[in-house]
Amino acid sequence: MLKGKKILIGITGGIAAYKIPFLVRLLKKSGTEVQVMLTPAARDFVTPLTLSTLSQRPVLIDFFNKDDGSWNSHIELGLWADLLLVAPLTANTLAKMASGIADNLLLTTILSSRCPVLFAPAMDLDMYQHPATIENIKKLKSFGYRMIEPVKGELASGLTGVGRLEEPEKILEVIKDALNPKSVFRGKKVLVSAGPTYEPVDPVRFLGNHSTGRMGIEMATAFAGLGAEVNLVLGPSGLTTDDPSIKVYPVTTAEEMYDRCMGIFPESDITVMAAAVADFTPANPSELKIKKETGKANIDLVPTKDILASMGSEKKPGRILVGFALETDNERSNAKKKLQNKNLDLIVLNSMKDKGAGFGYQTNKVTLISANGTEKEFPLKSKKEVARDILLAIEALL
Repeated sequence: MLKGKKILIGITGGIAAYKIPFLVRLLKKSGTEVQVMLTPAARDFVTPLTLSTLSQRPVLIDFFNKDDGSWNSHIELGLWADLLLVAPLTANTLAKMASGIADNLLLTTILSSRCPVLFAPAMDLDMYQHPATIENIKKLKSFGYRMIEPVKGELASGLTGVGRLEEPEKILEVIKDALNPKSVFRGKKVLVSAGPTYEPVDPVRFLGNHSTGRMGIEMATAFAGLGAEVNLVLGPSGLTTDDPSIKVYPVTTAEEMYDRCMGIFPESDITVMAAAVADFTPANPSELKIKKETGKANIDLVPTKDILASMGSEKKPGRILVGFALETDNERSNAKKKLQNKNLDLIVLNSMKDKGAGFGYQTNKVTLISANGTEKEFPLKSKKEVARDILLAIEALL
């Protein structure tokens, strides 16, 4: 995951520098520590004030700080970083990096770094295609540096061609990949459902449950942190995620959750249905608020569509389908019955009898039961830790 990772970003003097504040914001929302460095020329394209505000750290440009006489140690910076990104990288700084020139703080830090180095060239079409630039890129790759390819589009010169800096969201994905290169979930399409559903009785009342959606959100966050492409279908909840790599689809009713999930499911490699979907919904919701004086005491209910059963009947070979079972009695037998009847690969069982488990808690106590017959019971843990246990079980299935 990116949370807690230390990212050093070096910005050089190109017009594409305007994209980096957006990247810094995405990285901060993902929980990283970000230190920004500018070459002297980069100050003409993006301001230190903007970057220091977004990164919550002073922007570094020179070896010495004239105000207090302190020294910015390139050695310490190189050791501090988990990853160093140079973006945008101009043809000039690219040539200096290839030659080992160290005439500013950024270049000196690059030579001192021990972490993975990413570089993202951005320049005009003819500069990018020049033989010198091509050879310099080859040399940086020979150092073990990883290149974020520029993309084709309209350039600052007015020409159209390859040379544009990749978009911040794409750069974020490359950073994740560089920091989690061995994840089996990298590039997998994952669908997660979370939260309750609200079934309307009238315009002001509904049938619902106490689910907060926390377990499903933790699952989505764990998948995204390991490089998966995550779609989160989220029922009405006071919780959400600010991870920019997770696509959130808010829904309210069981019918809406069915429609959204079944629309995404066919393209999903892994589906985890953690939502607490209502089993019944009012047959004829009132268009007006039901008054006590009407004497209406009965509400006719009809079954909702069974999302898991529908998915199980349509599941393709090689796809993973995971369900949850919150039980109050005959826990294991009920969970195993659900596992078999709905064609699941794994079911996550928890019991309302276990203190600290179920709805409304930040902890959970689960037993994982797979279709191949394996069972594993876990002690009470935080839902973040439970999510990791479930991912390990899914990884074993893969």
